[in-house]
Amino acid sequence: MSDFVVDELSKTVGDKTVFQNISFIIHKYDRIGIIGLNGSGKTTLLDVISGRLGFDGDTCPFSSHNHYKIAYLTQEPDFDEEKTVLDTVLSSDLPEMRLIREYETLMADYQDSYQVRLEKIMAEMDALDVWTIESEVKTVLSMLGLSDLSQKVKNLSGGLRRRVQLAQVLLNTADLLLLDEPTNHLDMDTIAWLSHYLKSSRKTLLFITHDRYFLDSLATRIFELDKAALLEYQGNYQDYVRLRAERDEREAALLHKKRQLYKQELAWMKKQPQARATKQQARINRFNDLKTDLAGSSSSSNLEINFQTSRIGKKVVQFEHVNFAYPNKPILNDFNLLIQNKDRIGIVGENGVGKSTLLNLISGSLQPKAGKIDIGETVRIGYFSQQIQGMDESKRLIHYLQETADKVKTDSGNISVSEMLEQFLFPPSMHGTQIAKLSGGEKKRLYLLKILIEQPNVLLLDEPTNDLDIATLTVLESFLQDFVGPVITVSHDRYFLDKMANKIIAFEEDTIREFFGNYTDYLDEKTFEIEKANKVQKKEAPKRAKEKTKDKSMSYFEKKEWATIEDDIAQLEEQIVKIEEDMQMSAFDYSKLSKLQEELDLKNDELLMKYERYDYLSDLENSKNK
Repeated sequence: MSDFVVDELSKTVGDKTVFQNISFIIHKYDRIGIIGLNGSGKTTLLDVISGRLGFDGDTCPFSSHNHYKIAYLTQEPDFDEEKTVLDTVLSSDLPEMRLIREYETLMADYQDSYQVRLEKIMAEMDALDVWTIESEVKTVLSMLGLSDLSQKVKNLSGGLRRRVQLAQVLLNTADLLLLDEPTNHLDMDTIAWLSHYLKSSRKTLLFITHDRYFLDSLATRIFELDKAALLEYQGNYQDYVRLRAERDEREAALLHKKRQLYKQELAWMKKQPQARATKQQARINRFNDLKTDLAGSSSSSNLEINFQTSRIGKKVVQFEHVNFAYPNKPILNDFNLLIQNKDRIGIVGENGVGKSTLLNLISGSLQPKAGKIDIGETVRIGYFSQQIQGMDESKRLIHYLQETADKVKTDSGNISVSEMLEQFLFPPSMHGTQIAKLSGGEKKRLYLLKILIEQPNVLLLDEPTNDLDIATLTVLESFLQDFVGPVITVSHDRYFLDKMANKIIAFEEDTIREFFGNYTDYLDEKTFEIEKANKVQKKEAPKRAKEKTKDKSMSYFEKKEWATIEDDIAQLEEQIVKIEEDMQMSAFDYSKLSKLQEELDLKNDELLMKYERYDYLSDLENSKNK
């Protein structure tokens, strides 16, 4: 794959210039994260690169674009509703995918009459060495929780449709993957797997994400879209934060110098006699340029939140022996919970276990089947839900907020709704814009603003990091730290939970656990418990393993794996030696050394897995020969 070159790319949507004359290069195996405020053009950039949207001008800004195969994970999947999950995921016309589709279909509903056809397909799969791809397909589908492959897409929930689309893109043989918020609707374990998969599969990525842990672990470069320009930073999210801070310091110093010079030039302009017909034109031009620069820099892109909140008493929320269930699905059983003034509670667990249900019980939109939920008299709840509630998209921004209040109480006094919109990065030119014309993230930011204007003293946040840009999230986290009342949030964003939560409510397999600490503390505790349990069982493990393999014979796939596993191990060992030699040769090239170290870590992980598989298959082989 040659470099993907973009030169002088511009795009205007309506009367807004989204980006203008931006240029960049995507190298093979790059993993580039795109960040920027909501509405800055992140999704538009992916749409243009994918061909879903056109570009401005007559000259194509893409070099070798026609030679690239691109796979695009959009925020809204577009499927043939009548197709099955299997046919949708393996929709590629490649012969390998066609064989896997037919093989999986026959195996899912095997009958003796299929045997002749099945043997022919397996022979073709042998000839094309498709088994490795088939194994990867099964791994991806399993890790994304897609078990019923015969189910039609039209019967899937929004979260499962998103996972089907993600599997479809991951298994595509494209040169470049475009991923728009790939972690949405995924639990934390799946997000961790996805990050490892994308790194180990050596794919070239251009992706948008609000998940800062995911961005930090995956990105090799960062593109920031700001004011129709693209700024590039080498490294991951931590590197971006450091480099951006250094850039901001330089710009602040330059701005200070410009202001000092402007004061001097303003004094000179005022001193000039009115009778003099002309002044030094070059100096006048410089003064006007300075004035324009300073006017442009005065429109800060920093979001600030300093709302006042209503008073809250000591009594907040208490669950007493609460039961709740949906038909055929129990959620809470004799559940007790006391929520106090300064609590910062993170609710975690797999999808569908009842996390949002817990928030809906607190808000009053659901009622318990038994037990009691006691809400304090002074409690005013603000509920930031996953789905925006009650937003009439035909309204103008300012009218939408004026339905709640004309003025807002802040720490610095009363300010108008118009000023508050500006603080939330909606410039005056947007105040009369219809809500329908906003990006998804801008709608979420506006929704958050309306909730805060209502001055709640208890905040319920359901996946607040979805669709919000990183700059808004950073300021929201700072605001939550000083918020006077409790904050209860459902989130799959580990970075957000670590900064916000001091208590975790974890929906586990058979229980709901209350843990004091942030999410990383909770994970450390779980790891400790697992290690402790493993030590107790360690002495019995070899015996159980022998009993397990004693009467078991190898499957067809295990026989094929056993036939090549020693060669696979030898090849991996040779690759590791080669990487180590390259590292010695590149001892002073720290950029290359870092990439080699990452590659070495991945190969060592693969080798360890191969050793474990070798031991398992060896036991099966030995038990057969006894």
